[in-house]
Amino acid sequence: MQARSPQAAPALSIEHIAVHFGGLVALSDMNFVVNEGEVVSLIGPNGAGKTTAFNVITGFLKPTRGEVRYRGSSLSNLKPHQVTSLGLARTFQRTSVFQSVSVFENVMIGLHRRGRSRLLDTLLALPRERESESELKARAAEILALVGIERRARELAGALAYGEQRLLGVALALAADPAMLLLDEPVSGMNATETARFMHLLDRLRGLGITILLVEHDMPMVMGVSDRIVVLNYGRIIAEGPPAAIQGNPEVISAYLGQGARKRARD
Repeated sequence: MQARSPQAAPALSIEHIAVHFGGLVALSDMNFVVNEGEVVSLIGPNGAGKTTAFNVITGFLKPTRGEVRYRGSSLSNLKPHQVTSLGLARTFQRTSVFQSVSVFENVMIGLHRRGRSRLLDTLLALPRERESESELKARAAEILALVGIERRARELAGALAYGEQRLLGVALALAADPAMLLLDEPVSGMNATETARFMHLLDRLRGLGITILLVEHDMPMVMGVSDRIVVLNYGRIIAEGPPAAIQGNPEVISAYLGQGARKRARD
């Protein structure tokens, strides 16, 4: 991946974030930024605080202290849907699709959540509602083509293979028309071919100007797509930098990568 200019403006700023659950410190004074157009990965052992960080950023969890800023605006005290309305959307570790309706209908549901049509227009089938519905259907088709599952459009979401359900989760996030995506272990459960396709998808999203913050355990994938990597261990950042620097960092190798994982990440 081509590194972004150091002059790029911050899209997301994490400022002195701490999260305590009773006596347990889940995050401790976490500070980092994601610049506009970057792909930044947040990695670390299980329990390091990665998903907690995602939950704080997206309004699902209030920090004990600190502040999250998106494009200069504070996200403090915002609910998840309010965060999404600002242009920041996320996926989840577990698939969160609507299992009993079609793939196409899943994306339509996501689009209707931000649709401009009014209830009265819908009930009366007014021309502007029909026009809006036509536009949403075209957009749904575009999103499915972008993530590569357009051929599954009429199938039930619950009948998709696990990897395809992960892609549908990304499609649902894209339905919010985000400027930034937070992807929580998006290639979990995917095989090597599916993972390679997902890496190409990240290239396409990046080409559309979408900023990405990624949590993932697949180190070859992380090393291949990231501009920068932030490493968490026991709730604190132990390293930050480009992939080459992270692969050679002794503390990261000891805490997470290990010599074998370091070799695999380079292969």
